[in-house]
Amino acid sequence: MNKYILILAIFLTGILSACGTQSNEQTSTNSTSTANENGAISAAEAHKRIKDNPKLTIVDVRTPEEYAQGHLENAHNIDWNSNSFENKIDGFERDKPILVYCLSGARSAAAAEKMRSFGFKNVLEMENGMMAWRAAQLPETTANVSVAKPAGMNRDQFDAALNSPKLVLIDFYADWCAPCKKMAPYLEEIKTEMGDKVEVVRINTDDSAELASQLSIEGLPTVLVYKNKTMIWKNVGYIGKEELVKHLQ
Repeated sequence: MNKYILILAIFLTGILSACGTQSNEQTSTNSTSTANENGAISAAEAHKRIKDNPKLTIVDVRTPEEYAQGHLENAHNIDWNSNSFENKIDGFERDKPILVYCLSGARSAAAAEKMRSFGFKNVLEMENGMMAWRAAQLPETTANVSVAKPAGMNRDQFDAALNSPKLVLIDFYADWCAPCKKMAPYLEEIKTEMGDKVEVVRINTDDSAELASQLSIEGLPTVLVYKNKTMIWKNVGYIGKEELVKHLQ
């Protein structure tokens, strides 16, 4: 008799444990879903959501000049670094989803955090911004803007720059990018100190958006090192001079 009671107890314990695990898994799944609904999404996911919801509010937090060079259709341009950002963003409904993006994701992350602090309940950030969007060859427009587009570097000019017996260091940067600004002085030093064996070519990503897309540049700063027209090293994000020079020896 005691033997059957023991078996029954073990059986019931197993059922309760399984139910508890299932409940925890459901809770975890629901939490993950909520986090994804209110955070970073890929360019492909952003494109899907725009197609699924044509009335989705889209906010481009880049400068007007960047916006003029290409943006998501129907995107509102509200410069994150302008003094009027908070006043302009205040005009949107706080309980409706809003997609925010910039060039590489840094400014949109800061803008999204600010918007959430204002009570916006569903702010989506497009990871790696327009760089990822362009790398995926998704549609953009230059409609309703009149700012002249600066002349940047095209693919033919880029390929010509690689035609050198020296190592060629390519630096993709942007004027608004803080790490890019931090690296600029020592890149000039490298140009002088190692000029006999290294060519330094700095490319403004905003002015050369098509080239950046062709080369799948998705973050700033991006440093590429070429030898005999072949890329031998790549770094995305800030890197110190000493570490960079190691890859130029």
